[in-house]
This record gives sequence, structure tokens and C-alpha cells, in this order.
Amino acid sequence: MTICCLAVKYGRAAYLEMERYMTGMNPANKKENLRLLRNALRLTQKEFIERFLPSGDKKPSMSIATYSNLESKDGARMNEVIFAVSESLGIDSMLFSIPPEEFAEKLPVLLSDDPSADPVGNTKKGSINHLVNRLTMYFAEQIFEKRLKKGDKIESDRVLASKMNVGRSAIREALKVLEVLGMIDIRPGQGTYISNHEASFFIVPLSWSLFLNGSQIDSIVEVRNLLEVKAAYLAAGCMDEENMGKLYEISHRLHKAYVEKDFKEFLNQDLEFHICIAECSGNPVIYSMIQTISNLMRHVSGSGMVDEWQLRDIYDEHQKVYGLILAKDAKGASDAMREHLEKSTGRYNYR
Repeated sequence: MTICCLAVKYGRAAYLEMERYMTGMNPANKKENLRLLRNALRLTQKEFIERFLPSGDKKPSMSIATYSNLESKDGARMNEVIFAVSESLGIDSMLFSIPPEEFAEKLPVLLSDDPSADPVGNTKKGSINHLVNRLTMYFAEQIFEKRLKKGDKIESDRVLASKMNVGRSAIREALKVLEVLGMIDIRPGQGTYISNHEASFFIVPLSWSLFLNGSQIDSIVEVRNLLEVKAAYLAAGCMDEENMGKLYEISHRLHKAYVEKDFKEFLNQDLEFHICIAECSGNPVIYSMIQTISNLMRHVSGSGMVDEWQLRDIYDEHQKVYGLILAKDAKGASDAMREHLEKSTGRYNYR
């Protein structure tokens, strides 16, 4: 509902009086509560605009950029949005002026009749998956707005639960997923911090749904394989002595585990070998995504390796890839990696 429609409904004088009152309210509360409401309704900014701010021809009356600025910086049209949302939901517009903690507590009651609202404490798998996405987007926005940077401590689970309008147990479960994905660091007794590799927040969201849906493991493996082949190609041109030194050390540990037939250590070094090649590629996006996918596979994959013959095959394939990278043979290294990955497909079972 636009300003004109609101003025007609309430009368221009009454509307202007409400506007003057609302303008005097704490703008930080209004923008934060507006964001809390949108999150509780599980709506993107575009969906929020389409639902609450349609024009006469059913097209949005506000751009996404304008609305985004309202949530992050406040603006001249804030009261228009609040009045329109309040009218649509049948709630008191003055509620948007109260402290966010109080607003979050009232949301379950305010939205009790709205089927799109996220119930407090819902920890079903689908809800957690959605919450992981919401937290990812929330932290990404904070980084974009320079409120957070890599290494910064984030809010407590109590504060996040209030902002996301869910139970603390759901927040803790979602944060554990983000830690597995390498996006945050949970330090017992100290708190939770943005990972020092803050780029994860702009890479992981591209494929976070894959990571959270076990039925799409095949798709994850396919993406990983494409990236690994390219990583091997680029690694053959690596001029970074430190990264090449890491690859040498991992190859040495891989050889030691192979000789000693230490299956567990061999598999650990197998993953490190692939991650290091990605690092040697010199492409931070490839490296970050392979690292993230590898961390996921540690948790969802089970080894199908049953005898020392398979151990030997994997070792030989790794040596071939490593040798071609050292020889600076980009095509040979990528072909060897592709062959290795194709043969590995049948060696592992994913649950």
C-alpha cells in the first residue's frame, strides 16, 4: 500500500500525524525490526516487496536497491513500508519502534496466523537447512556493510536466536553446519568467529543447498571433479615455492602411510593432497570450493576400499598426477587427474 493509499484510508491529517510520530522513533530499531520480520516470514527482499508493496498494476512500487538501503541504513520511505506492512498483517505500526529483542519475542504472536512464518524452536531438517541459508545471508550482509570482517566474533546464540526468531538449539545446530563448511570458527569457551577465510561467505551460498541435501551427493562429486581437473591443470604452472613445498610434504606422508598400510592416515593425506593441488592452482575460488566440498565429504563419505591392491592403485595414480605437475605438463596432469577421479568413483560409497 503506497503513501497515497494510506493517506486516503486514514485521512491525510491522521496519516501525517502518524508519520511525524514514527519519524521521531529510533531508526536503528525500525530497520532492524523490519529485517527481523522479513526473516521470520522467510521472504527474500524481492518477495517482501512483491507481497507488501505492490502498485496498482501488481508491479513492485519500490526497487530492491531502495528497500535494501532501508534495511541497512534507514531512509525517507521507511515509514511508508512500515505502514504498508502493518496494514497488511493487521499489527500496530508502533511496534517497529520497540527494541529488537522485544520485537523478536512478540513475532510468534504477531505472525501466529501467517503460514509462512517460521515457528520458534522448529529444528526439523528442512528448517535447519533454511536457517543455515538465512544465517549465511545475514553474515554476508554484515560483511558487505563492513559491520563484520574476517576473524571478528559474532553475536551469541541467544542474540542470533532472537534475531532469527528461532530457538537457541536450532541456532547452535545451524552454526555447526556453517563450521563444517569452513565459514565460521567455533571456539569452546571463547565464542564463535567469522572464518579468517571470509571469502567463504560469498562462495558457499552459491552451492549451500547441495551441501545440505544428501540426495545430491552425486551432483557434488560431479562439481568437485570438474574443479579438480582444472586445478591440476593450473597447478602445473605453479610458481609458489611454499605451496609446492606443501605438496611435496603431503606426498611424502602419503608414501609413508602407503608403505605402513595405514589406511586411515592414507585417506586423510589423500584429501590433503587434493586440497593442496587446488591451493597450488592459484585460483582462490577453486581452492575454497574444493576445500569446502572436501570438508563435507569427510562427514558424509565412507571408504569402499577393501584391500591393499586398491591402496596401491590410488597411490600410483597420485604419483602420476604429482609427477606431471612437477614436470609442468598441464595437459598431462589434468588428464591424469581425470583418470584418477573416474577410477575413484567406484571405490567410495556415499551415505
